[in-house]
Amino acid sequence: GIARALVLSSLALISAAKERRLAIPPQLPKTFVSVLIPAFNEERVIQRSVAQVLASENVELEVIVIDDGSADRTSEIVESKFGAEPRVRLIRLENGGKARALNHGLAIARSDLVIALDADTQFEPTTIARLARWLVADPGLGAVAGNAKVGNRVNIVTKWQALEYVTAQNVERRALARLGAMTVVPGAVGAWRKQAIVDVGGYPPDTLAEDQDLTIAVQRAGWRVAYDQSAVAWTEAPQSLRQLARQRFRWAFGTIQCVWKHKAILLTGKPRGLALVGLPQTILFQLMFALISPIIDLSLIVNVISTVTSIHEHGYTAVKGDLQHVAIFWLLFAAIDLTAGLIAMALERREDWKLMVWLIPQRIGYRQVMYYVVIKALVQALRGPRVGWSSIARSGEVHVGRKRAAR
Repeated sequence: GIARALVLSSLALISAAKERRLAIPPQLPKTFVSVLIPAFNEERVIQRSVAQVLASENVELEVIVIDDGSADRTSEIVESKFGAEPRVRLIRLENGGKARALNHGLAIARSDLVIALDADTQFEPTTIARLARWLVADPGLGAVAGNAKVGNRVNIVTKWQALEYVTAQNVERRALARLGAMTVVPGAVGAWRKQAIVDVGGYPPDTLAEDQDLTIAVQRAGWRVAYDQSAVAWTEAPQSLRQLARQRFRWAFGTIQCVWKHKAILLTGKPRGLALVGLPQTILFQLMFALISPIIDLSLIVNVISTVTSIHEHGYTAVKGDLQHVAIFWLLFAAIDLTAGLIAMALERREDWKLMVWLIPQRIGYRQVMYYVVIKALVQALRGPRVGWSSIARSGEVHVGRKRAAR
């Protein structure tokens, strides 16, 4: 764990240094982009999501809203608020899943540059132009990931997730992009070349992590994937531990499906970045670590109880050496963890430094929830029953921009 934190932080710093010297392509106002918004019971957020996309700068676009059999007023709101807007199209479908909805939208998209946007996500005005410029400049790119941030920082659960996005997910994405080993262009913010999606048969319907599945598939097809930290999107995170566990279980189960589906990468060694770094680190740190870590935590608790008992029976001197040994390792890990978090925060733009207050508490409680959902997903995968899509209740509390999001 210490080694991984050091390696990812170092790679992120190297990437940031190279980004400053990189010739950034200009934003071209005439670039045309198709934005797909799959929606299922999104009446609380759909209007703001569409309006935010339409407010995008330095780009021309069409917005295709695909209502996947919503039982609420999602379609009615789109029709009433944007019926006279020529850039907005509404497709109504019977419920068939997110992948099918996206493939319907992809079939009628008029641009070769496509963004699939979660309905609970809001883009900053320049996000689409920032993503699209890389695809325009480099015909070998199949996708560009953006910078997802939590926009509803309303309680300790969402603040923990906001910190995780900054200190874990985005740092990892930045580091792995440098190695050609990025495994996920997030559904919350990413641009795709339509031809790359078509080359792999469209959005995959057979895994719960269609964004991760598609990211790996396009790289296997010979396309490259990039990351733009300045292309920011604000997404709605689960506001309770129960909702968080449901979401992360789906993510974990989907990751297991993707690893199994693309296991040939490990056998063939191609693509090289995914074979040597991307998938191995996913298996080791996202899956296997979750099996080992509860044992480590339990061992710590047992040792604390044992130490207290030994002190009571034999005195402090008898256990002094052991206590110092354990203390050194835990302090070392905490120091490196904190340093990695500070580096991640420093690499972000316009981020709220007050989030760092939650870093150490996050390691006690939140981390255990993540272990639980991964272990549950692994057990479910071994049992074999298919896991269905689950959604979280929308609050509509996402705000664009750091100051408003920190409310």
